[in-house]
Amino acid sequence: MSEGSTTSGTQPAAPTAARDAARAQQQRLPTDPFEAPGSEAETPNPGHGESTPEPDAGHETELEPALADPIADLAEAMRRPEQVDRTTPGSARDGVHDLERRLLGAERTMRRREMAAGAGVSLLSARKIWRALGFPNLGDEEVFFTTVDQDALKSILNMVREGTLTEETAISLTRSVGQMTDRMVVWQVEALVEDMVQNQKMSDPEARRNLVNLLPDIINPLEELLVYSWRRQLNAAVHRLVVRAETGLAASAEGRDGSEDDAPLPLARAVGFADLVSYTSLSRRMNERTLAQLVQRFESKCAEIISIGGGRLVKTIGDEVLFVAETPQAGAQISLAMSKEFAADELLPNTRVALVWGRVLSRLGDIYGPTVNLAARLTSLAEPGTVLTDELTASTLAGDDRFVLEPQEVTAVRGFGDVTPVRLAPGTGSGLVLD
Repeated sequence: MSEGSTTSGTQPAAPTAARDAARAQQQRLPTDPFEAPGSEAETPNPGHGESTPEPDAGHETELEPALADPIADLAEAMRRPEQVDRTTPGSARDGVHDLERRLLGAERTMRRREMAAGAGVSLLSARKIWRALGFPNLGDEEVFFTTVDQDALKSILNMVREGTLTEETAISLTRSVGQMTDRMVVWQVEALVEDMVQNQKMSDPEARRNLVNLLPDIINPLEELLVYSWRRQLNAAVHRLVVRAETGLAASAEGRDGSEDDAPLPLARAVGFADLVSYTSLSRRMNERTLAQLVQRFESKCAEIISIGGGRLVKTIGDEVLFVAETPQAGAQISLAMSKEFAADELLPNTRVALVWGRVLSRLGDIYGPTVNLAARLTSLAEPGTVLTDELTASTLAGDDRFVLEPQEVTAVRGFGDVTPVRLAPGTGSGLVLD
């Protein structure tokens, strides 16, 4: 939407570069936590800004749909995602504007320099936070920010000013929120659109327009669920990554002499990969809806099995999932349950699964290290419907009658030399019990 449409009155004329720079300098606090000593606040440079200022939105002439340039509209929407397409009917525009006011919590009243000055930092420092959150590049005259935005910026800056966080940590935490919520919102929007297409027989464009009418009824429940889940997940992470870290490292010492590539890494985890067999060829023969249903079914089943087994789904990459568990036994149970469930599922192809018990580095919500790499290599070696592990992991599972271990032929594995894969099969007991 045109930012001018969300504010009342006529916008003041743009200040000159000198006046703007002087005002920003006067309003800055003496200690900018995101600015290195001796550095200067960014000042406007006419003709070299991030984007060309828009014409006065209050006097914009609405184009008839037949005269609109769809490629130009798409390019503009990509540059400024908040702008409503010029061909959108007036009633839909009003709905979007009302929804925006509710979501943002206030009207847009501030440009980027006013926002930064009000928070007491240079524009350069403020932009570090905005980019971490995933905001688009903005021109000097775009009225983008609200008082709520300014309060959020101040809260981040205050943690640095008070010494609670370093600048680098504050940026990293901000980026985690920006990236995770961005993915979450896209996921939720697509799920709602898909529901309307399938169950209410709307076309895709109709469903997306109707989303504006649906969202006001579910904003509060989704927000409450988000905060509730975040608190529960943070509590689980404290126990998993802090309280039980030493126990895991002690358990991983068996059969190791300290010379392993992953020895310096701080966390012991069972790392598992699972991928769908023949996914590429299948995806070429499927229409969009069928492919979406296949991927969604695969991810949902994996997430359910991993959760029941006490593990954590780290990420999904198309036809592949990466998960971790705190013990090799838990990882083995999850792996076998995945292989069994997908073999019995008539709508999904078989999976290849691999599991390795070792040490990892956890950063940016992901995991890294030789253990992860070996698990990925073994996945590619596994036969459809089977689970592979390595000798060290197999030794930790030996003697547990819930598992059968079958050494395979020695194989040259890129980056690891000769490796003896071990096939993991179910032994006695019912295995992981799924609802």
